[in-house]
Amino acid sequence: MGRYDIAVIGGGPAGYIAAVRGAQLGAEVVLFEKDVLGGTCLNRGCIPTKTYLKGAEIIHHIQMASMYGIDVNENFSVDMKKAVKNKNSVVNQLTQGVGALLKSNQVHVIDGEAYLESEHEIICDGKKYMADSIILCGGSKVDRVPIPGIEGKNVLTSDQILDIYERPKRLAIIGGGVVGCEIASVFKYYGSEVTIIEAESRILPRMDEDISRALTSAFKTEKIDVRTGCLVKEILEKGNISIIRCADGREITADKILLSVGRISDLSCLGKMKNRIQMEKGKIVVDDFMRTNIPNIYAAGDINGRNMLAHAAFKMGETAAENAMKKIKKCKLRHIPSCIYTIPECSGVGVTEKEAEEMYGDDGILIGKFPFSANGRALASGAKQGFVKIIAEKRYRELLGVHIFGGNATEMISEAASLMAAEIPVDEIADIVHAHPTFSEAFMEACGDAVGTCLHLPKRHK
Repeated sequence: MGRYDIAVIGGGPAGYIAAVRGAQLGAEVVLFEKDVLGGTCLNRGCIPTKTYLKGAEIIHHIQMASMYGIDVNENFSVDMKKAVKNKNSVVNQLTQGVGALLKSNQVHVIDGEAYLESEHEIICDGKKYMADSIILCGGSKVDRVPIPGIEGKNVLTSDQILDIYERPKRLAIIGGGVVGCEIASVFKYYGSEVTIIEAESRILPRMDEDISRALTSAFKTEKIDVRTGCLVKEILEKGNISIIRCADGREITADKILLSVGRISDLSCLGKMKNRIQMEKGKIVVDDFMRTNIPNIYAAGDINGRNMLAHAAFKMGETAAENAMKKIKKCKLRHIPSCIYTIPECSGVGVTEKEAEEMYGDDGILIGKFPFSANGRALASGAKQGFVKIIAEKRYRELLGVHIFGGNATEMISEAASLMAAEIPVDEIADIVHAHPTFSEAFMEACGDAVGTCLHLPKRHK
């Protein structure tokens, strides 16, 4: 039996950061991981998909080469075995890096599935471990929906599709959220016929409506079939193909189907404490200090469902460790950016236009928008599609939300998030000199548009 200051269950983004931060503060830390260090993000999510999306981006650039006077043979083929090998190489390098990071901080890493025995006890592989504080970072797992035929051999989860060795001729994606849209971009450029089936009225239903409309339009231009307001009734298998029957009578034929309807918290680590730790809608309830209703037990990352993004998990894990070591710090998640690495990219931080209207009324907000078609760097890069949209509160000029569609959107959003966290008014942002020519100028110009000082858009007429 070992005794530690902090025990962390789960080695994903929340868990390994909690372990490192605890060690930095002088704690004796043990971390339990039942699978591979890095969690979903490193092994089955953020990093693998971005590796594939880089391949899609390269194909996209090959297809654009002729407009720059570069003559290339546009006939290409995708070797999925090599793609998977490259993805695995990237993942392995990063997971080994996490291991080295933990080792350098003297974190004791134990391979095996751990669960709570009591408020201070953890069981792993039949051995008991004691800790003054415990941080639960169990992460999440793929959600499944009760559709007849969903267990068919052609239906893949977002975990499984990242390891297929043959590109499907026809890929149907059930779910038009972040993962579904990113995988759609990958396999469209890899040469598959792609159909997105979304039950709600638009893809990316949690993003600003202008982003959803813009991505839908871009997908249709690339001949990705987007079907919204479409409920899947059943899935039938006929030999090596599957037929998706929708509630409206439409049918979609596919060689492979991606089930991409979200993720749910993985609560397997709760053990004998599952009825004592407060839950709500399948997630652990925590306060702003990441504490559960049990004073010495914390929960960070996807397991508490506050924000199921890796960078939010980093901050939650860090906060949990600091509070476990009596630093007393709140976790601020108000300005967490969301990024979708489609082609073109999407990003957003803060509230949507609809949410802002509900908060302040139609007359209480300012909207600014600047198109990339008027941005020199975007035009030179062949990336004129898209825009930067900002939403501000009219009275005090507080920046409430920023939404970007187009080239470098996922890189640009961090500036917006930083300025929002610093509470810089939108008219002051419009006065900050940005380098020219850059994509980021569009953010400054959108802020100027909101307050009537944009110098690179035609004059507005009332």
